[in-house]
Amino acid sequence: MLLSDTITDWTSIGEAQLSDTITLRRAIHADPEIGLHCPRTTQKAKAALAGLPLEIHDSTSTTGFVAILRGGRNGMGDNGRTVLLRGDMDALPMTEETGLPFASRTAGAMHACGHDSHTAMLVGAAKALCARRDSLPGTVVFMFQPGEEGHHGARFMMEDGLLDVARPEAAFALHISPNMPGGTVVSRAGPLLASANTVHARVVGRGGHAAMPHENIDPIPIACEIVTALQTFIARRVPVQDPAVLSITAIRADGGAHNIVPDTAELLGTLRTLSEPTRALMFAAFERIVTNIAAAHGATAKAWIDDGYPVTMNDPRAIGLIEACTERLAGEGAYRTMRAPMMGGEDFSYVLRDVPGAMAFLGVAPEGTDPATNPPLHNTGMTIDEAVMARGIALHCAMAEHFLEREFD
Repeated sequence: MLLSDTITDWTSIGEAQLSDTITLRRAIHADPEIGLHCPRTTQKAKAALAGLPLEIHDSTSTTGFVAILRGGRNGMGDNGRTVLLRGDMDALPMTEETGLPFASRTAGAMHACGHDSHTAMLVGAAKALCARRDSLPGTVVFMFQPGEEGHHGARFMMEDGLLDVARPEAAFALHISPNMPGGTVVSRAGPLLASANTVHARVVGRGGHAAMPHENIDPIPIACEIVTALQTFIARRVPVQDPAVLSITAIRADGGAHNIVPDTAELLGTLRTLSEPTRALMFAAFERIVTNIAAAHGATAKAWIDDGYPVTMNDPRAIGLIEACTERLAGEGAYRTMRAPMMGGEDFSYVLRDVPGAMAFLGVAPEGTDPATNPPLHNTGMTIDEAVMARGIALHCAMAEHFLEREFD
């Protein structure tokens, strides 16, 4: 069966799932959880999936799980491919200011990145695909993952072996965006999002009286010189077509009084790149610049980098599939190619490093708003057009079916 023969069905099925999807999304939104352990969110998702022909396999290091749907045509001479669809579940440590009637009831936690809608749409897709189980020629793995917001949840679930229970040959994820027109799908082949690493440095000088700086080794100007040198390195040594962003976001040094030079200064920041070679180049440069500038001033320094998310790399074949599915669902122009990667990070990159596939953005700008000026992701006022979730459900289903029927064509 060709995708074009079933596209109206997926659209109408997505719309039929919308009411339940909105209910689930609002329940998750009002009860946000942070990090790798989101037991209430997991319980809500599992309750919504109860009674479906799914095999549930739990993560041992997180509250994530995979739900496996084995198509009814398996073992009957069909191809038996496996495709993965992913939805993340965790919230952010922010205090919501939307004023919504279903706003967060948990102080200091908010679904400001759309993971509530991601989970709800994936549940809707699971219901829709389960209803078509007998016609599916392969297996669909629904990956419900906590800990995306800097906690490496995808990596932990992979280390738990959950991608080996039914090994996928392709993987797809959708991420909502309030700054894109409602219903549009936006992505690109190659790098979509940057690698994300946290950088640290500690400069050790010699404190003393601020009136006699020549008797001290002041770590503060050394730290400032390091920041300048790092930016100079990026400007002069990193190719513009393969960029890096290094932002030092904190310098901490306190002698305890206005007339005391401190012994130490600490630096904290983030490093983003779009390729592994540039990432390795910046790792080496950061350590070299920090330690050698400190040494030039008679101080010592230690530099270290937390191992963060790799580059989110989209397979061109998977992007072709997403574009085809989107335009058959919503017409020509519904899919848009992103001109350049974004420097944000995403832990679906761990999956895409291991399995060919792609992530795409789904525009959810509320009707009548200007996408360019809407509160963005990670903003305390971020809201979405919930009606667009019907398209997200339909697109999940279409991508899964297309891959199972025709792989990457």
